[in-house]
Amino acid sequence: MSELLDTEPTLLIIDDDPDTIQILSSILADQGRILFATSGEQGLRMAENYCPDVILLDQNMPGQNGYETCLQLKQNPATQEASIVFVTAQSEVGDELRAFEAGAQDFISKPFSPVVVNARIRNQLTIKRQSDVLKQLADLDGLTGVFNRRYFNRLGEVEVRRHYRQGFSLAIALVDVDHFKAFNDLHGHVAGDDTLRDIAQVLNGAVRRPGEFVARYGGEEFAIVLPYTTYEQVSRVGEWLCSNMRSRAIQHGGSPVSDVVTVSVGLAAGTPGRDTTLTHYVQQADTALYNVKQGGRNGFECVSV
Repeated sequence: MSELLDTEPTLLIIDDDPDTIQILSSILADQGRILFATSGEQGLRMAENYCPDVILLDQNMPGQNGYETCLQLKQNPATQEASIVFVTAQSEVGDELRAFEAGAQDFISKPFSPVVVNARIRNQLTIKRQSDVLKQLADLDGLTGVFNRRYFNRLGEVEVRRHYRQGFSLAIALVDVDHFKAFNDLHGHVAGDDTLRDIAQVLNGAVRRPGEFVARYGGEEFAIVLPYTTYEQVSRVGEWLCSNMRSRAIQHGGSPVSDVVTVSVGLAAGTPGRDTTLTHYVQQADTALYNVKQGGRNGFECVSV
C-alpha cells in the first residue's frame, strides 16, 4: 500500500498542437511526470505502455479524434482506469455531453488559466489516487497481504495481451508449499498462517521490476507474474525462490522432504500468440509444478509456452 501512495503521478497529454503540449507541460510540471503524444493512435499506445493516472485529451485532432480515442481508452482494460480530461476550445452542451458519454471526467477550456488547469488536474489526481487505494484494498489477500486471485486473473490477462501486442516474452510462476497439510497438522493452523505470511514476504522479495507482482492463488499456492522475462531467464527465478525459502529455516517436522519448509515451483515463459490466454500460461506452469511434485518436490521446472 505504501508503494502505491508514494508513486509519482503520471500525466499523458494527447494533442496534435505542439504549442498546447508545451503550455500544458509547463503549467503542470509540478503535478507529476509528463508524457505526450501528438495523435490519438500514438496516445493509445503510450497509455497502454505507461498507464497514466490522468490523460489530457484534445477534443479535435486530425485522423482519430478525441471522442474515438476516449472510447478506445475506456474499452481497454489496461487504460480504462485513467481519468480523462478533455482539452477544448468549444463549450457547446452537445460537445460536452458527447465527451461525457465517451467516458471523460472533466474539461479544460482554451485559453488556459494556469490556476484553473492546476486545480482541475489536482482534483482528478486526488480522485484517482483514492480510487486506486480502495481498489487495491479490495484486491489484497486478507491473510498474507499480497494480491488475491481475482487481481491475478484480471491483471495477468492484461499482461498477456500487452506482451502479445509488443512481441515480448512473459513468464508465470506457480509456487506450492511442500506438505503444508502435514505442517498444519503438526504445528497448528496459527503457525501455518504465520508461515504463509512469511512465504509471501519471500516471494515479494523476488518481484522488484515494474509490473511484477505476487498473488495468493489459493490455499498454500501462490502465483507470480513476471513481465519481459524469457524462458532462458526464468530458471534463475525458480532457483532463487527455492533457495531463499530454504534459507528461512522454518522448521517442518512433518515433511519427508526436508526438516525446514520448502516449496515446489512451476514456471512457464514465452511470447504469447494472438489466441494465447492467461489460462494457457497457468496450465503450462501447473504441469511443470506437477512434474516437480512427482519428482520429489523442493525444486523447480521451467516450460516454454
